[in-house]
Amino acid sequence: MAPASDPALRPLAGLLVVSLEQAVAAPTCSQKLADAGARVIKVERPEGDFARGYDKAAAGLSSYFVWLNRGKESIALDIKKPEDRDLFARLIARADVFIQNLAPGALARAGFGSAALRERHPRLITVDISGYGEEGEYARMKAYDLLVQAESGLAAITGHPAGPGRVGVSVVDIATGMTAHAAVLEALIARGITGRGAGIAVSLFDAIADWMNVPLLHYEGLGRAPQRMGLAHPSICPYGAFPLADGALVLISIQNEREWAAFCAGVLEEPDLPTREGWRSNNERVANRGVVDAHVAAAFARLTRSAAAARLDAAGTAYGFVNGVAEFAQHPALRRLAVPTEQGEVSIAAPGARFTTGARPSGRVPALDEHGAAIRAEFASPAGLGT
Repeated sequence: MAPASDPALRPLAGLLVVSLEQAVAAPTCSQKLADAGARVIKVERPEGDFARGYDKAAAGLSSYFVWLNRGKESIALDIKKPEDRDLFARLIARADVFIQNLAPGALARAGFGSAALRERHPRLITVDISGYGEEGEYARMKAYDLLVQAESGLAAITGHPAGPGRVGVSVVDIATGMTAHAAVLEALIARGITGRGAGIAVSLFDAIADWMNVPLLHYEGLGRAPQRMGLAHPSICPYGAFPLADGALVLISIQNEREWAAFCAGVLEEPDLPTREGWRSNNERVANRGVVDAHVAAAFARLTRSAAAARLDAAGTAYGFVNGVAEFAQHPALRRLAVPTEQGEVSIAAPGARFTTGARPSGRVPALDEHGAAIRAEFASPAGLGT
């Protein structure tokens, strides 16, 4: 494996990211930059990022904080105090990227608005993360993940037909952080060509609105939004979860008529079924969904998990079992990353991207203000500032 100093493992080494951040969205963006080798200085309030107190699931520390803050340096600043305000200005002056997710306008009122910062430091890339953007009637609304799931219509198309549901992870925050991360990388590439930084603004609503395009197009093009269907698909049949004889749930996906014919022959053992009226095409099956699903369910109810898997494999049908988190924790495809913390190592799911150069080692999760004294000493002098 290549050493950790190898540029292929740490392509952003040498870049300084200053992030005045809290919760999930902004830390998601800066975390990905830290994993790629950027030096990330996490600026926290004196009381700390409130995500530190979300739970104690990770060796007594917050699961959210451990997940999203490895490899960062922590300094606690109160920018209302002149000495901390001056230090904050010196940090930004040396930064390549500045990220913040305070309330819209808060930093501008304090003299650190993104446009003004880029005027002073033309190579700086600024990232403003908000709930609903900087303008409009919603700009002042408090925005958290579940609130935006509700406002964006995501909750209305998620869950069981009985009622709206929450996506079980912080999908809006994650979408926002991923969107910001991609935009930062684009801005870094552009800066390498032009020599100038850029201003980036990402709102939680905009990020998840992009993900909501298919439901939006269905509503505006067909006059109806996709219905909540639990573990079924609104446009494809059969595509859903079916109980097995031993209590397991198997989820199958039929994508085309060739797969449907193979499923009927190999799993249902009814090779003539695709020739019958109501079963011949996906459109017919969707219109006949109740009968189709009941027929498939009756066949699966006679099979155990192992028997169903054998038939589905032989037929080439796409399938998966509906696992709980307990099964996920033991899943053979789950890759792990050991993250050092002040309470010892915590094992988390590894980042999604894999590189041929090898795995990137995890940095340590910082305690509150763990690097405060060292950063204050390093940035005490204004000499050599400017980007």
